[in-house]
Amino acid sequence: MTARAADRARYDRAAAHLDAPVAIVDLDAFDANAEDLVRRAGGTPIRVASKSVRCRALLERALAKDGFAGIMSFTLAESLWLARSGFDDVLLAYPSADRAACAELAADPKLARAVTVMVDDPAQLDLIDAARGDGGEVVRVCLELDTSLRLLGGRVRVGARRSPLHSPAQVADMARTVARRPGFALVGIMAYEGHVAGVGDAVAGRPLRSRAIRLMQAAARRELAERRAAVVRAVRAVAPDLEFVNGGGTGSVQHTAAEDAVTEVAAGSGLYAPRLFDNYTSFRGRPAALFAQPVVRRPGVGVVTVLGGGYPASGAAGADRLPVPYLPEGLRYDPQEGAGEVQTPLLGSPADDLLIGDKVWFRHAKAGELCERFDTLHLVEGDRVTASVPTYRGEGHTFL
Repeated sequence: MTARAADRARYDRAAAHLDAPVAIVDLDAFDANAEDLVRRAGGTPIRVASKSVRCRALLERALAKDGFAGIMSFTLAESLWLARSGFDDVLLAYPSADRAACAELAADPKLARAVTVMVDDPAQLDLIDAARGDGGEVVRVCLELDTSLRLLGGRVRVGARRSPLHSPAQVADMARTVARRPGFALVGIMAYEGHVAGVGDAVAGRPLRSRAIRLMQAAARRELAERRAAVVRAVRAVAPDLEFVNGGGTGSVQHTAAEDAVTEVAAGSGLYAPRLFDNYTSFRGRPAALFAQPVVRRPGVGVVTVLGGGYPASGAAGADRLPVPYLPEGLRYDPQEGAGEVQTPLLGSPADDLLIGDKVWFRHAKAGELCERFDTLHLVEGDRVTASVPTYRGEGHTFL
């Protein structure tokens, strides 16, 4: 029996009492992935990216491990909810225009101590001030540095379009703006190099593209390391008590952690190891989060149909954004139908061994987005479900 076949047998036994659709997290794999992230970070603390987990119980499990400290959140409403739930170090990774949440933040001492907001434009400070009303708490602020690699005098850009702050001078100017502004405290810098951390460098069947990605990423790492160090020096001249400099992501943990200017790295997807993180030369995660759809039809030889399954991931549309049929090994989508809204035909010889009611296990393309489809994650140890915990959705929250 192959390792994947053994996993399928374990998961089928563990979930035999559960009707599909159903989602599980293999805790042995989750813990092994956490240990690998800590090893690659080499002693630099890891801040857990909540958008890639979206389950309070599993955020707590990661943060209970040595090497993890703090949460990187994705909306201000989520940040406040987490802070009220007992998480005392929450860095919001994206600017917010949620006026009601800004007012809550500025009015509550506990929330103001626990949550740090992201800014890259004075207008974002204006919005917070306009929303704060009578709330007089000092709002903790982090500045985001644009990490994109710019070539040919800026005519070519590699990397996500995030912050407008690219140069040390631009970031220092924004730091001075915050420092002069009553009611705000500049405490951190964030620089997420998504074109390195979130792009696999070993694309199956694409050796030339893979080599080009590796060359690009090596150049991007060198350029960013120098620029990030210069930015930190410039900002510390304005705010010498800067608490943290955050960078990295699952795919670049070991590289970012090696920079002297960086005090912490962020990671989250590596805990679940979704399919988009299969294509890296520097590490190999164990698939930890899976979902199963039930076989409901057998249309013919070599074909089964499962209920639902059309759970595409965000990003540029393409086949790589679809979940992948994982267990039993050897199933594939019908190219005429793909992953369907309410039913999904699957092709391949393993279909002939599947019966009505059997489970087909899938891996999502991304990590936490799976939790927007399920209200419960069943936690598997060995071949048993040892706990069932709510996702954000299961607790009544869909923050985005």
